[in-house]
Amino acid sequence: MVFPIFRKVIFVHGCYWHMHNCRFGRVTPKTNARFWKNKRESNKERDKRNRKNLKKQGWDILTIWECQLRNLPALVERIIVFLR
Repeated sequence: MVFPIFRKVIFVHGCYWHMHNCRFGRVTPKTNARFWKNKRESNKERDKRNRKNLKKQGWDILTIWECQLRNLPALVERIIVFLR
C-alpha cells in the first residue's frame, strides 16, 4: 500500500514466500527444494533492494508479515502509529 501524501509504504509479505523468521517462514519444501530455496532467497534479496531504494528516496516503510495478521488489534495500532 502506498501513501504518497505521507511518503509511506506498507508491504504485506507472506511469511513463506519472503522467508520471515517465524515457523511459517522457516518451512522447507519437500519437492523441488533447491528451486524453491532459490526463488524465496531471490524474493528476500529483491525486498532488501526495494527497501534500500525507497529509503534513499525518503520513504518510510512498514512491513507486515502474514503471521502478524493473527493479532488484528495490535496490527491496527501499529499501522495507526506508522501513518501518524
